[in-house]
Amino acid sequence: MKPKCLDLFCKQGGASRGLADAGLQITGLDIDPQPLYPFHFIQADATTYPLDGYDFYWASPPCQVYSRLKGLTTRQYPNLVSTIRDRLTATGKPFVIENVPGAPLINPLLLCGTMFGLKVRRHRLFECHPPIYPLLPPHGCRGRAGFTNAYHGVSAFRNGAKLISVVGHNFSTADARAAMDIDWMNAAGLSQAVPPTMSHFIASLMIDHSNPWRLTQDRH
Repeated sequence: MKPKCLDLFCKQGGASRGLADAGLQITGLDIDPQPLYPFHFIQADATTYPLDGYDFYWASPPCQVYSRLKGLTTRQYPNLVSTIRDRLTATGKPFVIENVPGAPLINPLLLCGTMFGLKVRRHRLFECHPPIYPLLPPHGCRGRAGFTNAYHGVSAFRNGAKLISVVGHNFSTADARAAMDIDWMNAAGLSQAVPPTMSHFIASLMIDHSNPWRLTQDRH
């Protein structure tokens, strides 16, 4: 039996896809409806939904409050990292909190899409419990040589770009899907997604470290 994983703040399921590929049985949870989510889905508030019954947890709390672009809007966003950390710690099970650079994560790993051969400059932090210390591949996004975005839906790759940045509205959906290895999301989902390769990398190491056979046997 596969260990059960609850993906909190799952959105359209980028992280969930990688977690499933790592051998977990996935349930996604989000406060908003997610009709494009590809696994079992529960619409609920991650700050109050009961967390019992799972073997592994992934959480991607809203990142806007930590983003470098937050000054461009007057909208107020919640700061949920510490709240979610407390809730997940109380389960006694392995978990990961993912967010953007600048978020208050504890001893996080920094990954970029270019580390995995993806054509996207996307940096994300991962706080892992228990901690892992993997040997990481080098970044491939130093500097901005060949780095460009699309305008008005025109393909950046067709214009010679080596990498793209999938943020805001300055990218074509086709480019972003190809760059992030995600084929089911719309533009809104892509702009927030964790590339599945990243969550697969993290979860595979976490499951090995936590002994997946023990995780499964504990539920019997």
